[in-house]
Amino acid sequence: MTSTQLPVIAAVDGSAPSRDALDWAAREAVGRGFPLVVVHALQRTRRAGHEAQQREAEELLTESVRRVNEIAPGLHPTTLAPLDFPAAALTSLSRAASMVVVGSRGLGGFRSLMLGSNSLATASMARCPVVVVHGGRLAEGPEETAEVSSDVVAGVAADESSESVLEFAFEAAASRPGARLRIVHGWTMFSSMLSGGPVFDRDAAADAAERTLAELTAGRREQYPQVEVMREPVNGSASHTLVAASATAALTVIGRRRGGESLGLGLSPVAQTTLTHARGPVAVVPG
Repeated sequence: MTSTQLPVIAAVDGSAPSRDALDWAAREAVGRGFPLVVVHALQRTRRAGHEAQQREAEELLTESVRRVNEIAPGLHPTTLAPLDFPAAALTSLSRAASMVVVGSRGLGGFRSLMLGSNSLATASMARCPVVVVHGGRLAEGPEETAEVSSDVVAGVAADESSESVLEFAFEAAASRPGARLRIVHGWTMFSSMLSGGPVFDRDAAADAAERTLAELTAGRREQYPQVEVMREPVNGSASHTLVAASATAALTVIGRRRGGESLGLGLSPVAQTTLTHARGPVAVVPG
Protein backbone atom coordinates (compact mmCIF):
# COMPACT_ATOMS: atom_id res chain seq x y z
CA MET A 1 0.00 0.00 0.00
CA THR A 2 1.02 3.63 -0.48
CA SER A 3 -0.97 4.74 2.57
CA THR A 4 2.03 4.77 4.94
CA GLN A 5 1.52 8.39 6.00
CA LEU A 6 -2.21 8.65 5.36
CA PRO A 7 -4.26 9.05 8.54
CA VAL A 8 -6.77 6.83 10.23
CA ILE A 9 -10.11 8.67 10.28
CA ALA A 10 -12.23 8.04 13.41
CA ALA A 11 -15.86 9.18 13.25
CA VAL A 12 -17.46 10.24 16.54
CA ASP A 13 -20.99 11.36 17.43
CA GLY A 14 -21.11 10.86 21.18
CA SER A 15 -22.70 7.41 21.04
CA ALA A 16 -21.25 4.37 22.80
CA PRO A 17 -20.49 2.60 19.48
CA SER A 18 -18.55 5.64 18.25
CA ARG A 19 -16.50 5.63 21.47
CA ASP A 20 -15.66 1.97 20.81
CA ALA A 21 -14.66 2.95 17.27
CA LEU A 22 -12.48 5.80 18.55
CA ASP A 23 -10.67 3.48 20.99
CA TRP A 24 -10.07 0.93 18.23
CA ALA A 25 -8.87 3.59 15.78
CA ALA A 26 -6.42 5.04 18.31
CA ARG A 27 -4.85 1.66 19.00
CA GLU A 28 -4.70 0.83 15.29
CA ALA A 29 -3.04 4.15 14.47
CA VAL A 30 -0.37 3.49 17.10
CA GLY A 31 0.16 -0.10 15.92
CA ARG A 32 0.59 0.94 12.31
CA GLY A 33 2.39 4.22 12.88
CA PHE A 34 -0.37 6.28 11.23
CA PRO A 35 -1.66 9.72 12.24
CA LEU A 36 -5.19 9.93 13.67
CA VAL A 37 -7.90 12.41 12.69
CA VAL A 38 -11.07 12.55 14.78
CA VAL A 39 -14.10 13.70 12.78
CA HIS A 40 -17.56 14.84 13.84
CA ALA A 41 -19.91 15.84 11.02
CA LEU A 42 -22.11 18.87 11.66
CA GLN A 43 -25.64 18.71 10.25
CA ARG A 44 -27.93 21.73 10.10
CA THR A 45 -31.15 21.04 11.98
CA ARG A 46 -34.08 23.12 13.08
CA ARG A 47 -33.70 21.94 16.66
CA ALA A 48 -30.43 23.73 17.31
CA GLY A 49 -28.72 26.80 15.89
CA HIS A 50 -25.40 26.64 14.13
CA GLU A 51 -23.50 28.20 17.03
CA ALA A 52 -24.95 25.68 19.48
CA GLN A 53 -24.01 22.82 17.15
CA GLN A 54 -20.47 24.12 16.81
CA ARG A 55 -20.15 24.40 20.58
CA GLU A 56 -21.38 20.84 21.05
CA ALA A 57 -19.02 19.63 18.34
CA GLU A 58 -16.05 21.34 19.98
CA GLU A 59 -16.93 19.78 23.34
CA LEU A 60 -17.28 16.32 21.77
CA LEU A 61 -13.99 16.61 19.87
CA THR A 62 -12.17 17.92 22.95
CA GLU A 63 -13.46 14.98 24.99
CA SER A 64 -12.49 12.59 22.17
CA VAL A 65 -8.93 13.93 22.11
CA ARG A 66 -8.71 13.56 25.88
CA ARG A 67 -9.87 9.96 25.54
CA VAL A 68 -7.26 9.25 22.85
CA ASN A 69 -4.51 10.80 24.97
CA GLU A 70 -5.36 8.36 27.78
CA ILE A 71 -5.32 5.37 25.42
CA ALA A 72 -2.37 6.38 23.25
CA PRO A 73 -0.20 9.11 24.82
CA GLY A 74 1.93 10.83 22.20
CA LEU A 75 -0.41 10.15 19.27
CA HIS A 76 -1.56 13.80 19.15
CA PRO A 77 -4.72 13.45 17.04
CA THR A 78 -6.11 16.31 14.98
CA THR A 79 -9.81 17.09 14.65
CA LEU A 80 -12.28 18.09 11.95
CA ALA A 81 -15.93 19.17 12.05
CA PRO A 82 -17.15 19.32 8.43
CA LEU A 83 -20.63 20.67 7.70
CA ASP A 84 -22.14 17.73 5.82
CA PHE A 85 -24.03 14.48 6.22
CA PRO A 86 -21.81 11.97 8.08
CA ALA A 87 -21.51 9.41 5.27
CA ALA A 88 -20.85 12.12 2.66
CA ALA A 89 -18.19 13.78 4.82
CA LEU A 90 -16.44 10.49 5.56
CA THR A 91 -16.57 9.39 1.93
CA SER A 92 -14.92 12.65 0.89
CA LEU A 93 -12.22 12.32 3.56
CA SER A 94 -11.63 8.67 2.61
CA ARG A 95 -9.85 9.79 -0.58
CA ALA A 96 -6.82 10.73 1.53
CA ALA A 97 -7.01 8.20 4.37
CA SER A 98 -5.53 4.81 5.14
CA MET A 99 -8.85 3.72 6.67
CA VAL A 100 -12.08 5.12 8.10
CA VAL A 101 -13.31 3.74 11.43
CA VAL A 102 -16.99 4.00 12.43
CA GLY A 103 -19.22 2.52 15.09
CA SER A 104 -21.90 0.04 14.13
CA ARG A 105 -24.67 2.49 15.04
CA GLY A 106 -24.90 6.19 15.81
CA LEU A 107 -27.07 8.33 18.06
CA GLY A 108 -29.85 8.55 15.49
CA GLY A 109 -30.13 4.81 14.89
CA PHE A 110 -32.80 2.44 16.14
CA ARG A 111 -31.52 0.15 18.87
CA SER A 112 -33.06 -2.83 17.08
CA LEU A 113 -30.81 -2.29 14.05
CA MET A 114 -27.50 -4.13 14.10
CA LEU A 115 -25.97 -1.78 11.52
CA GLY A 116 -26.74 1.91 11.12
CA SER A 117 -27.41 3.61 7.79
CA ASN A 118 -24.37 5.91 8.06
CA SER A 119 -22.09 2.95 8.75
CA LEU A 120 -23.47 1.00 5.79
CA ALA A 121 -23.35 4.01 3.47
CA THR A 122 -19.77 4.80 4.41
CA ALA A 123 -18.70 1.17 3.96
CA SER A 124 -20.43 1.15 0.57
CA MET A 125 -19.01 4.38 -0.82
CA ALA A 126 -15.62 5.08 0.77
CA ARG A 127 -12.49 5.03 -1.37
CA CYS A 128 -10.39 3.36 1.34
CA PRO A 129 -11.05 0.46 3.74
CA VAL A 130 -13.80 1.13 6.29
CA VAL A 131 -13.69 -0.59 9.67
CA VAL A 132 -17.07 -1.00 11.36
CA VAL A 133 -16.54 -1.65 15.07
CA HIS A 134 -19.19 -3.84 16.68
CA GLY A 135 -19.05 -3.68 20.46
CA GLY A 136 -20.06 -6.35 22.96
CA ARG A 137 -18.16 -9.46 22.02
CA LEU A 138 -20.33 -12.15 23.61
CA ALA A 139 -19.62 -15.83 23.38
CA GLU A 140 -22.32 -18.28 22.38
CA GLY A 141 -23.12 -18.83 26.05
CA PRO A 142 -24.18 -15.84 28.15
CA GLU A 143 -22.17 -17.05 31.10
CA GLU A 144 -18.79 -16.21 29.62
CA THR A 145 -17.06 -13.63 27.47
CA ALA A 146 -15.05 -14.76 24.47
CA GLU A 147 -11.30 -14.23 24.72
CA VAL A 148 -10.13 -11.93 21.93
CA SER A 149 -7.04 -13.05 20.02
CA SER A 150 -4.66 -11.07 17.80
CA ASP A 151 -5.68 -13.12 14.75
CA VAL A 152 -6.98 -11.58 11.53
CA VAL A 153 -9.65 -13.39 9.50
CA ALA A 154 -10.18 -12.67 5.80
CA GLY A 155 -13.06 -13.81 3.63
CA VAL A 156 -11.99 -14.14 -0.01
CA ALA A 157 -13.71 -14.93 -3.29
CA ALA A 158 -12.10 -16.16 -6.49
CA ASP A 159 -12.30 -12.72 -8.16
CA GLU A 160 -10.46 -9.43 -8.38
CA SER A 161 -11.73 -8.20 -4.99
CA SER A 162 -9.56 -10.75 -3.20
CA GLU A 163 -6.31 -8.99 -4.10
CA SER A 164 -7.11 -5.86 -2.10
CA VAL A 165 -8.65 -7.92 0.73
CA LEU A 166 -5.53 -10.04 1.07
CA GLU A 167 -3.20 -7.05 0.87
CA PHE A 168 -5.06 -5.30 3.70
CA ALA A 169 -5.39 -8.49 5.75
CA PHE A 170 -1.70 -9.40 5.52
CA GLU A 171 -0.70 -5.87 6.56
CA ALA A 172 -3.14 -5.97 9.47
CA ALA A 173 -1.75 -9.31 10.64
CA ALA A 174 1.85 -8.17 10.21
CA SER A 175 1.19 -5.15 12.47
CA ARG A 176 0.06 -7.46 15.30
CA PRO A 177 2.91 -9.45 16.87
CA GLY A 178 2.17 -13.17 16.84
CA ALA A 179 -1.04 -12.81 14.85
CA ARG A 180 -2.18 -15.55 12.52
CA LEU A 181 -4.09 -14.89 9.31
CA ARG A 182 -7.08 -17.18 8.66
CA ILE A 183 -8.16 -17.03 5.02
CA VAL A 184 -11.69 -18.35 4.49
CA HIS A 185 -13.08 -19.23 1.05
CA GLY A 186 -16.58 -20.62 0.56
CA TRP A 187 -17.20 -22.99 -2.32
CA THR A 188 -20.09 -25.05 -3.70
CA MET A 189 -20.47 -27.48 -6.58
CA PHE A 190 -22.22 -24.69 -8.49
CA SER A 191 -19.35 -22.24 -7.95
CA SER A 192 -16.94 -24.98 -9.02
CA MET A 193 -18.90 -25.42 -12.24
CA LEU A 194 -18.95 -21.66 -12.92
CA SER A 195 -15.17 -21.47 -12.51
CA GLY A 196 -14.63 -24.38 -14.89
CA GLY A 197 -13.76 -26.83 -12.15
CA PRO A 198 -15.14 -30.27 -11.23
CA VAL A 199 -18.93 -30.53 -11.41
CA PHE A 200 -19.84 -33.94 -9.98
CA ASP A 201 -16.81 -34.92 -7.89
CA ARG A 202 -17.04 -33.26 -4.45
CA ASP A 203 -13.53 -34.28 -3.37
CA ALA A 204 -12.09 -32.89 -6.59
CA ALA A 205 -14.03 -29.64 -6.09
CA ALA A 206 -12.65 -29.36 -2.54
CA ASP A 207 -9.12 -29.87 -3.87
CA ALA A 208 -9.75 -27.19 -6.50
CA ALA A 209 -10.87 -24.76 -3.78
CA GLU A 210 -7.68 -25.50 -1.83
CA ARG A 211 -5.61 -24.80 -4.95
CA THR A 212 -7.50 -21.53 -5.47
CA LEU A 213 -6.55 -20.41 -1.98
CA ALA A 214 -2.93 -21.43 -2.54
CA GLU A 215 -2.84 -19.41 -5.77
CA LEU A 216 -4.39 -16.36 -4.10
CA THR A 217 -1.76 -16.35 -1.36
CA ALA A 218 1.21 -17.20 -3.59
CA GLY A 219 4.03 -14.72 -3.15
CA ARG A 220 2.66 -13.12 -0.01
CA ARG A 221 4.15 -15.77 2.28
CA GLU A 222 7.60 -14.52 1.22
CA GLN A 223 6.56 -10.89 1.60
CA TYR A 224 5.18 -11.46 5.10
CA PRO A 225 7.26 -14.32 6.56
CA GLN A 226 6.29 -13.36 10.12
CA VAL A 227 2.61 -14.09 9.47
CA GLU A 228 1.36 -17.63 10.01
CA VAL A 229 -1.29 -18.38 7.39
CA MET A 230 -4.18 -20.79 7.79
CA ARG A 231 -6.18 -21.57 4.63
CA GLU A 232 -9.79 -22.64 5.23
CA PRO A 233 -11.90 -23.69 2.24
CA VAL A 234 -15.51 -23.98 3.43
CA ASN A 235 -18.14 -26.07 1.65
CA GLY A 236 -21.12 -23.72 1.38
CA SER A 237 -21.49 -20.11 2.44
CA ALA A 238 -18.54 -18.70 4.34
CA SER A 239 -20.70 -16.24 6.28
CA HIS A 240 -21.31 -18.54 9.29
CA THR A 241 -17.57 -19.18 9.66
CA LEU A 242 -16.73 -15.47 9.35
CA VAL A 243 -19.41 -14.34 11.81
CA ALA A 244 -18.35 -16.98 14.35
CA ALA A 245 -14.68 -16.05 13.91
CA SER A 246 -15.41 -12.34 14.38
CA ALA A 247 -16.30 -12.92 18.04
CA THR A 248 -12.65 -13.55 18.92
CA ALA A 249 -10.67 -12.12 15.96
CA ALA A 250 -8.81 -8.82 16.22
CA LEU A 251 -10.22 -7.98 12.79
CA THR A 252 -12.37 -9.64 10.13
CA VAL A 253 -11.72 -8.48 6.56
CA ILE A 254 -14.18 -8.68 3.66
CA GLY A 255 -14.26 -7.19 0.17
CA ARG A 256 -16.47 -4.82 -1.78
CA ARG A 257 -16.85 -5.27 -5.50
CA ARG A 258 -16.11 -2.51 -7.97
CA GLY A 259 -19.05 -0.51 -9.27
CA GLY A 260 -21.27 -1.01 -6.21
CA GLU A 261 -20.88 2.38 -4.58
CA SER A 262 -24.52 2.77 -3.59
CA LEU A 263 -26.05 1.55 -0.35
CA GLY A 264 -24.77 -1.99 0.09
CA LEU A 265 -24.73 -2.88 -3.62
CA GLY A 266 -21.01 -3.63 -3.65
CA LEU A 267 -21.36 -6.22 -0.89
CA SER A 268 -21.90 -9.86 -1.73
CA PRO A 269 -24.48 -11.77 0.35
CA VAL A 270 -21.63 -13.27 2.38
CA ALA A 271 -20.05 -9.86 3.01
CA GLN A 272 -23.41 -8.27 3.84
CA THR A 273 -24.24 -11.01 6.36
CA THR A 274 -20.78 -10.81 7.92
CA LEU A 275 -20.88 -7.03 8.26
CA THR A 276 -24.39 -7.04 9.72
CA HIS A 277 -24.01 -9.88 12.23
CA ALA A 278 -20.33 -9.68 13.19
CA ARG A 279 -19.40 -9.45 16.87
CA GLY A 280 -16.12 -7.62 16.42
CA PRO A 281 -14.44 -5.12 14.08
CA VAL A 282 -15.00 -5.73 10.35
CA ALA A 283 -12.97 -4.06 7.59
CA VAL A 284 -14.71 -3.55 4.25
CA VAL A 285 -12.05 -3.19 1.54
CA PRO A 286 -12.96 -1.73 -1.87
CA GLY A 287 -11.85 -3.86 -4.80
